[in-house]
Amino acid sequence: MDAIQFYSVGDDFGQFANFAPFPIHLDGERWPTSEHYFQAQKFDAEHYRQEIRKANSPMIAAQLGRSRKVKLRRDWESVKDGIMRVAVLAKFTQHEELRTLLLSTGEAKLVEHTEDDSYWGDGGDGSGKNKLGQILMEVRATLRNPPESEAMEAN
Repeated sequence: MDAIQFYSVGDDFGQFANFAPFPIHLDGERWPTSEHYFQAQKFDAEHYRQEIRKANSPMIAAQLGRSRKVKLRRDWESVKDGIMRVAVLAKFTQHEELRTLLLSTGEAKLVEHTEDDSYWGDGGDGSGKNKLGQILMEVRATLRNPPESEAMEAN
């Protein structure tokens, strides 16, 4: 298994996509998907973050997050990777079946395969940064070898 590509929720390994219907609990709130959480964090305006959290689908959450009617937080470009890492880690630690699936990928390269995104995905031709795939592989390594403090808490 050299590389595992994912994108659509209904495809093999579609659970890796941020649109996959696995709620996460972060910042004292329940978020319907990691996409909802990620998109909401783009904004300082609490009312708008809540509007995104309550969106009826991850697609609507994504559309709200792409809107520029509400001002993006000033530090967004410098914090977005860290926020994605937090969301993905929450998703794969809060759902045992996802943790098992991610760990089952061994050392395979994980690739969000889409022409629509050359930052989070591979750009469709491998030229993209594949940041989501990279974060998934980092989370997989963390789950395989949790920091000592987390390992102690699990006992």
